[in-house]
Amino acid sequence: MAEYTVNEAKDRNYNVLSTKGGVPVKMWTRGVALEDPAAQQLANIAVMPFVYKWIAAMPDVHWGMGATVGSVIATKKAIIPAAVGVDIGCGMVAVRTSLKADQLPDDLSTLRAKIEAAVPHGRTNNGGPGDRGAWRDAPKPVEAEWAKLKAGYDRILERHPKLDRGNHVNHLSTLGTGNHFIEVCLDSENRVWFMLHSGSRGVGNRIGTYFIEMAKKDMQKWFINLKDQNLAYLPEGTEHFDEYVEAVHWAQDFAMTNRKLILDAVIEAARRCGLPEFEVGLEVINCHHNYVSIEQHYGENVFVTRKGAVRAREGDMGIIPGSMGARSYIVRGKGNHESFHSCSHGAGRAMSREEAKRRFTIDDHVKATKGIECRKDKDVIDETPAAYKPIDKVMEAQKDLVDVVYELRQIVCVKG
Repeated sequence: MAEYTVNEAKDRNYNVLSTKGGVPVKMWTRGVALEDPAAQQLANIAVMPFVYKWIAAMPDVHWGMGATVGSVIATKKAIIPAAVGVDIGCGMVAVRTSLKADQLPDDLSTLRAKIEAAVPHGRTNNGGPGDRGAWRDAPKPVEAEWAKLKAGYDRILERHPKLDRGNHVNHLSTLGTGNHFIEVCLDSENRVWFMLHSGSRGVGNRIGTYFIEMAKKDMQKWFINLKDQNLAYLPEGTEHFDEYVEAVHWAQDFAMTNRKLILDAVIEAARRCGLPEFEVGLEVINCHHNYVSIEQHYGENVFVTRKGAVRAREGDMGIIPGSMGARSYIVRGKGNHESFHSCSHGAGRAMSREEAKRRFTIDDHVKATKGIECRKDKDVIDETPAAYKPIDKVMEAQKDLVDVVYELRQIVCVKG
């Protein structure tokens, strides 16, 4: 494992993690806890020979499977699949409506129930037949969007038929589990927003896992020994590199479509609750936070992988959610070059899911989500607000990355 030190950067809003023979890691983590395992992961990535300039770590940074969540890694001539992860294209969408808080019913449980009925969520039967989180028969709008995606999927399968062993169309327009959610929120003017968090579901997970393992096998074939095998990479110009880029971009398109379809379903569910007629689309933001793209930084075209980070070029609109009981933010990017035009994707976990289940009770969760129409049972304890970093500290740590445009507070939260 790479040895490292951490020091404050003079006249800057970040700290710098340094490793012998590696690039710096610029970390917007002042005032926010940074766990040792996450710092070690960043140090291991920093010594990879194709990392460009430095690594940027966002204030919600924490240890992740394979590579660090909250990391922004620019590379030349190679991509680390684990630096994108397996929830490819995961991200957020939010829309402002013409509804005001006083037009909503006093009892929000009906609205929550309508949304839950409209969008498959959660997971049962190990994802097998009858899984409540998948469609048994996908609705016609879903089938129509899948038809647009299917040609690209079939091209991927021609070379990698093993990827067709699981869900695809029956996961399109479904929420998922874990930290994925749908919320009804209010801004400071009591205007109603719909917001949700989801990605490329089972098919994206298969693609991510498949190419991570493929990269590991390539490392073995080429006798390349890494400090961390999870950081196996695909060199540009190789067959597997090109195939990964095609597959990951397809999964990103799937994720973007998934969020659009879920949002449509949420809006229609709300219309069936006896609400007055309302407009949507007054403001819409749909952004990835687990993805790879080709971007120009410091005069060179590079591959940028963001795993738990949102692009924040000057003027870019983004979404930074808190937790089930904390505020969320609609932000505008400042185009900070040193962060590779990035910001955090949320509050970031303060502890593992198992630790949260061990530490907190249902009573703790009920108190933390007081006034919010949401699940308050043992199966969501791992998502309780205290399992996450304080969102106000996360926002303070990245004040040079984004400006806050809207502050949102949730009143309804749907979890898988």
